[in-house]
Amino acid sequence: MSNFDVIIVGSGAAGLSAAITLARTHKVLVLAKGDLAGGSTAWAQGGIAAVLDAGDTFENHIDDTMVAGAGLNRRETVEFVVENAPAAIERLEEMGVPFNKEAEVLHLTREGGHSHRRIVHVDDATGWAVQDALQKTAAAHPNITMQPNMVAIDLIADRHAETSTGTKNVWGVYALNNATGRVETLTSRATIMASGGAGRTYLFSTAPRGATGDGIAMAWRAGARVSNMEMMQFHPTCLYNLEVKNFLITEAVRGEGGHLLNPRTGKRFMEFYDSKRMELAPRDIVARANDAEIKQFGLDYVHLDISHETPEFVKNHFPNIYDKLIGLGIDMTTGPIPVVPAQHYTCGGILIDLNGRTDLPGLYAAGEASESGLHGANRLASNSLLECFVFGDAAARDIAAHWDDMPEPPAIRPWDESRVTDSDEEVVIKQTWTEIRRFMWNYVGIVRTTKRLERAQHRIDLLRGEVEEYYGHFRVTQDLIELRNLIEVADLIVKSALARKESRGLHYITDYPDLLPEAEDTVLTP
Repeated sequence: MSNFDVIIVGSGAAGLSAAITLARTHKVLVLAKGDLAGGSTAWAQGGIAAVLDAGDTFENHIDDTMVAGAGLNRRETVEFVVENAPAAIERLEEMGVPFNKEAEVLHLTREGGHSHRRIVHVDDATGWAVQDALQKTAAAHPNITMQPNMVAIDLIADRHAETSTGTKNVWGVYALNNATGRVETLTSRATIMASGGAGRTYLFSTAPRGATGDGIAMAWRAGARVSNMEMMQFHPTCLYNLEVKNFLITEAVRGEGGHLLNPRTGKRFMEFYDSKRMELAPRDIVARANDAEIKQFGLDYVHLDISHETPEFVKNHFPNIYDKLIGLGIDMTTGPIPVVPAQHYTCGGILIDLNGRTDLPGLYAAGEASESGLHGANRLASNSLLECFVFGDAAARDIAAHWDDMPEPPAIRPWDESRVTDSDEEVVIKQTWTEIRRFMWNYVGIVRTTKRLERAQHRIDLLRGEVEEYYGHFRVTQDLIELRNLIEVADLIVKSALARKESRGLHYITDYPDLLPEAEDTVLTP
């Protein structure tokens, strides 16, 4: 058993932001399921939204966020995040993030749903630059221990104590050490869940391999509420290529003048779906438009074209995308890019307040694993990294402020493997994983029906028994842990979708095409 002041599950923007703030006064353990840079942060291309231009205002950013979120956002959260954005950018600059500048002034680009240029960026690879700076800062701090290849299994709660405390406190995690193959008991007075989203619940996703909803599932099993899990964002423009999967074409290509074209007609089509904003409409509208064109015309993809701009403009703004596409035989300076919608972001998650607190004492959450009220029914482009910085820092500050009120963990029972054996049928995991992702894509995708949701629920109910039986008989592996979490979050997504009797933002269901008069969160209680 190892004890720390604070354990953070996740080594991306939210987790490392929290760790860096806490390390001034506390000893922190940061767990990464794979490589330290293997999460979603490093994959982010676009940038970070912040009001830094004299012609822009906090109110503009707030309004844009609320409009994109279809009114489901919690306004106090939106105000909190937007108003803290400039300070977050300043902290990142101090850590050495090399944001693009023109004449020593931060260069601001524009993305879909934004009324002004307010996206701070590092070329088209902002996430990697941010991850690198945060990781180097954390690694240099003596109070931060970063441990890769540790797969969190479950939160440690009262039921794991040798003697019951009669509380709902969380005191760390059980985690599989992939280097040794053994499960370790890791205790702490506070735990921050910054484990990312649940994109890999779907067959097509821009999320990294490890985005299996682990933190959401663990918090749910421990007794925390989750909210708005039906709000799964589908990015409109993922590269269509049979050799390279999950490569995202950033929103900024449309923000800088890219057009969406029907490959068969060669004409722009967004005027039929949002004639005012066209390609700069929010992601939910553009994703549904692309999906509709593909289905109506029997296409494999639609075209995203920015070749009407000069080659110098394209290469300067999108150097990484340009190089990647050239390697695949696609020249975006002379012709269009084939794109399709793909699952991109989990807007729902563990319900938290403005301090990152969950329902469970000692458990905090930040980033894509959480539902703070910022995104509502649809995340505005480039608000995701911003949320990570603001809530990672907020959770850390709240822990430090209330440290004396947090009890020490009691004696915890070690992980028990006395009644399990090694699996002799790994094919079961692969088959079940594939089945979940395929029916979630087909039945719980961009456009939904009650009948399809009910079919998905029926399959989840059948598979859950099989997964639980398998989990109970064999030693845990990373694949088995992820499968157990996948079936959990798939169930939460479908139950939430069935509960919402309207179409709002990312949740579009043909049985209920209209908005209800009041926007209400879908909150599930264990």
